[in-house]
Amino acid sequence: MYAAVLILRFFALDRVFNQNKSFKGWTFVLCISIVILVNVIYCLVTQLIRDDLTVSSMEWLEVCNGTQGFRIACIAFQWVLWLGVAVLIYRLRNIQSSFNEFRESLAIFVVAIITLTETTVMNIAFKNYPLMMPHRIEKTMVDTLCANVMVWLILGHPVYMCLFHRRKYETQWLEKLTKDGHKHAYEVSSAGQGHSTAYAKMEDESAFQNTQLNFGTMDVMASAFYGNQRSYYGGDLLVDESTLRSGEMFQNPDTLPIALRNNLHIHRPVLNVPSMFATGYPDPQGEGRRVI
Repeated sequence: MYAAVLILRFFALDRVFNQNKSFKGWTFVLCISIVILVNVIYCLVTQLIRDDLTVSSMEWLEVCNGTQGFRIACIAFQWVLWLGVAVLIYRLRNIQSSFNEFRESLAIFVVAIITLTETTVMNIAFKNYPLMMPHRIEKTMVDTLCANVMVWLILGHPVYMCLFHRRKYETQWLEKLTKDGHKHAYEVSSAGQGHSTAYAKMEDESAFQNTQLNFGTMDVMASAFYGNQRSYYGGDLLVDESTLRSGEMFQNPDTLPIALRNNLHIHRPVLNVPSMFATGYPDPQGEGRRVI
């Protein structure tokens, strides 16, 4: 199943980046159907064919043992799948994109070949290894270790970066998407460290699609207290908790935090372009509304 899923993903990348064709519609449905069909057939063979030709359970030993012919057929099928993976990995080696996973894919392929080689040798050299405790334990440990290694070769770095360096990793990823020309496809609005809000409104009074506006805490406070409204507070630039709770700052709608205001025309932020909040709001534009 794992090899089949890899083939599906690599084929999709090959079709998009090497063949310059889309991977949707009937192409997508057909590929998914083939993967499901092959795996269903592979699983049903064990259930529909007699046990003496495939796998039989030995209740008194609490183990299962398969015939040599069935084992060879299954192992050969696995070799064919992984050779297909190897061909696709080779075709994807030069993709100049954020989707270039050549090193990770190659590492996974190496681990898979090691596991498959060990399985092949075990089944040929020790035909009855399920009945031998040391070999059975060794086989189980190798399979478990390799399966986990193949998963974490893909997930390890992203999980670590998301847990301990989330902002840095997000910025790097958005920059990659922008360089690849995928900014609009993924609706990348900015690479800053901001907050999302559903309160900002467009010119036609519609919601701004809950887009990330990147209004950090310092931007909001600077726009409210250090901009054109500075004289309103007598030049005092210190803001403490009592000021925030007193309600004084809410008497003038122009000093409200950006997420609570409804007199603004919001223009979609542009990647890597600094915000204008450090210098305060611009002058009103028609009907008292401002453009940012």
